[in-house]
Parts: sequence; structure tokens; C-alpha cells
Amino acid sequence: MLTFAIIIPLFGAIALVALPSLDERGSRVLAVVAATLPLALLGVSWADFDAGGDALFQQVTDVDWIPTLGVGWRVGVDGIALALALLTAVLFVAAVLYPVDLRGRHRQYRAWLLFLQFASLGLFLTIDLLVFYVFFDLSLVGMYFLIGRWGHGDARTSALKFFLYTLAGSLVMLLGFLVLYLGTDPLTFDMRELIAQQPLAGGGARATFAVVAILFGLAVKTPLVPVHTWLPPAHVDAPGPASAILAGVLLKMGTYGMLRIPLAMARDTFADVALPLAVIAVVSVVYGALVAMGQTDLKRRIAYTSVNHMGYAVLGIAVAGAAVGPQAARDLAITGAVVEMVAHGLITGALFLLAGSVWRRTEDYQLDHYGGLAAPAPRLASATTLAAFASLGLPGLAGFVAEFQIFVGTFAVYPVLAGVALLGVLITAALFLQMLQQLFFGETPDRLASFADLGAHETVVLAALLALVVLIGVWPTWLLDVVTPASGLLLDAGAGAG
Repeated sequence: MLTFAIIIPLFGAIALVALPSLDERGSRVLAVVAATLPLALLGVSWADFDAGGDALFQQVTDVDWIPTLGVGWRVGVDGIALALALLTAVLFVAAVLYPVDLRGRHRQYRAWLLFLQFASLGLFLTIDLLVFYVFFDLSLVGMYFLIGRWGHGDARTSALKFFLYTLAGSLVMLLGFLVLYLGTDPLTFDMRELIAQQPLAGGGARATFAVVAILFGLAVKTPLVPVHTWLPPAHVDAPGPASAILAGVLLKMGTYGMLRIPLAMARDTFADVALPLAVIAVVSVVYGALVAMGQTDLKRRIAYTSVNHMGYAVLGIAVAGAAVGPQAARDLAITGAVVEMVAHGLITGALFLLAGSVWRRTEDYQLDHYGGLAAPAPRLASATTLAAFASLGLPGLAGFVAEFQIFVGTFAVYPVLAGVALLGVLITAALFLQMLQQLFFGETPDRLASFADLGAHETVVLAALLALVVLIGVWPTWLLDVVTPASGLLLDAGAGAG
């Protein structure tokens, strides 16, 4: 079932390319079906998942691919991977449905979206380290073309910068993967064996190099300060749905990789670098919020809040891997980090879709060119306000559930860092409130008097995403019941082996 969830979007992409006679409506129907079927299959996987089971991975398929290298088509899920795979499927359905200027290339645009869905689901569902790397790099290809061909502004330069930065990071990461692989006996890329064997235990400088190399590559993808500079231009110049996927899915590949690989497979060495990683995360939290507040470009402001929010997720991961503090606090921190990934994907994905709707109407992101949009566009104003309050961590919404757990866990392990990170919450609240004032308050300029409100497709997609944000905020049990046991199993497996 998991294999079908991965490959169906690829078949959909191939069909779109192979059927040049498809009109715009036909390509839309095909793309929606190909994007929705994985969501349905993952829903069945969720229903079949045993949250109380003691196996690290469930629903496993294991087929030899390159047996001489120990590489196989291995897929499986724990609660963490399942939550992120479902988030991925939801956001791709939203991206396929959301209106965008296709520039007469509807088949190609939707084919690249489906190809990117294939790569993204493959990364979250694989349990083979080399296959993880393959999907990690394939995701760069899909996003490169979506930005470069359907973006605006200096889209080609932004796409090139995104590709080169993240490819360079992935090549450094590959060196760390090879050190991990060469430490196994027998040689294997099977994540289950890598977690069980802890091949870097007692490895000294060699182990430190491997973990730092892996973390560097993942930090570029996340991104963390100071390797974040590719992100704002990529977001600003990308079409709205591509920005939603970039923020909601691709950035999670970095944080997911951190907890799945160095945290789980090199626990002792990860513990040695946990404090420096936590410091970098807090710098990203505060820096991202401060720089976001200084932006006058709507999309650039939202982009920098991603640096801020992914800093929270990395902080939770660093706390979870620390060798100090109570175990309960570290369990809480990693659960909060996973919920933050899900919450950020939904919230920031919605914000970027909303920014895309503004661009379609005015081709202008400058905040000081707006005002009073609440009158002509009440649905746009309501959706943006709800998403903004969720992003700043208002209780009753998904962001609060995630950040509260991260802060509680961090206070028990690194109290000073937790206190500094709280500044990020305050600054984030200020920057979003200021953004809402600039967009929706005051008099409506004459040129915006006929500004069109959200259409039916936009409203349905945003309502679905924001309903999930509210659901997680008021009733998080359904998500926590799956994520929390998986977080504990992940930490116990690595600690027990080490």
C-alpha cells in the first residue's frame, strides 16, 4: 500500500507528459485523481496503524534492489513518518487544486507537481538510507522547474540558487551517509539495522565528522541560519502553490532527516553536538523573526517566519537528543518538534497560498501598497487572520500545541535557551499583527476598490487546511496518540542500541 502511495503520482506525471491531447480540464482531473489517491491510501494506513505497537516500523515492504551494496526498496512507517506523509499528501492535493497562472503549460506544471509528490512521499516513507538520499535529490529537480518556469520576478536566478545551495548541502550529507554505511557489519543501508547497530558509537573524530556533515546538509534544507539565504528569493519568485509545497513539505525533509538519521543512528555523537545545534536553532528563531518584521514584501516576510518556525522544530530535536535533563522532557520536546512540522506545514502552506491569491489579483507584494482589503475581500481577510494567529502561537490553534511542548521540554534541559527563544514568539506576534493592519485595516485605496475576494476553489482549499489547524489546536489527541509513542520508540531504540 505504501509503495502504491509513492508511485501513483509518478504514473500520473508520466500520463500527463504522454498525453499531449489532454485539454486543461482533462489534465486537472487527472492530476487531482493522481494526487488524491495517495491521500486515500495513507488514510487507510493511518487506520491500520497500531500506535501502541512495539515495532519501530510497521507496514514494511522489503525487496532487494542492489544486494551487493545492501540497498533495497524498503518502505515502512512509524507515527512520525505517517503524520508527515499525510501532511504531504494533503498539501499536494491543495496545490493541485489551487488556481495559478499556468501560462499555457498546464500539463507540464501538473506533471512536475506530481513528480515532486512522488519524491516527497518516497523520502518520508522509505527506510533505506540510500533511497532516502535519492528522493532527497529528486525533490530538488521538481521544485527547480516549478520555480524556474512558472515563477515571476527573477525566478530563474532564484531557482538556480535554490538548486545549487541544496545540492551542495546534500553532497556534504552524502559523505556522512557513507561513513555511517561503512561502519555497518554486514554493509547495509537499511535504516533499521543502522539504528540497531549504532555504527558510529565510540567513533571519535570520524563519528563527529559524519554527524556534522549530515546535519550541515539537512540544515541547508531546513534551513537554519546562516545557510538560509536561498529561501527568501525562492519563495518570493515561486508561484503560490509551489511556495506552499516548499514551506510545507520540502523544509520538513531537513528536520525529519535530523531525527530519523543522526538522532536515531548516532545517539552518542548527536548528544555531543546537541547544545551547539540548540544554540543555532535559537539564533534562527530570533533572527528569523527579527528579519521578517523588517520586510516590506508580503511573501518575503512569510518566508522569514519559516526560518523562525523551523528553528523551533530543530530546537525540539536538539533537546530530545541531549544527554542531560529528564527523559520525560526530552520525549515532550521531540513530540513537539513533530507537531510543529505538521502545524507549520498547514499554517505556512495556507499563508503562501493566500499570498499567491493576492499576487494573481495585483502582481504586487509590497505591504505599503495595500490597506482596507477587509471590505472588498472579507474571506481573504478572515483566512489570513486565522492563519496569522495560528502562526504566532495563539492558544486553540495548532501552533500553540507544538510550541508549548517544545518550550516545556527545552526549559527542563536548556532553560536559558528557552528564555531567549521566547523572544521569537513576541516578535512573531508583532510582525503578523503589523501585517494584518497593513493589508486589511484603514481606507481602501481607489485602485483596490474592485479587489476580488477568494473564489470558490480558493475558499474550499483554504477552509480545509485551516480546519485542520483548528482541529489540532482544540483536539490534538488524534495526532498526539500516533506521534508520541513513535517519538518514544525512536529515542529508546537509539539509546538501547548505543
